[in-house]
Amino acid sequence: MASIALEVSHLRKQFHTDQGEVYAVDDVSFAVESGAFFTLLGPSGCGKSTTLRCINLLEHPTKGTIRVGDDSHTFGPGQSMPPGAV
Repeated sequence: MASIALEVSHLRKQFHTDQGEVYAVDDVSFAVESGAFFTLLGPSGCGKSTTLRCINLLEHPTKGTIRVGDDSHTFGPGQSMPPGAV
């Protein structure tokens, strides 16, 4: 049985724009087993790059949990970026 290397649960990234609130990522969840290949596939503008930027902590997720190995980060109201993040 392979272990989970990456788990994303209920990830959401919201941007504030002149036109109002925009959800670039809305309730995305998936798990990737150690040693497995995983692809995010979808049309332009569906949130693939934003999801990856959130996983790499280049973007601050609005809500959700990202677990990479033994490191877990939960985001939501009042949460801040983990120490050492950009």
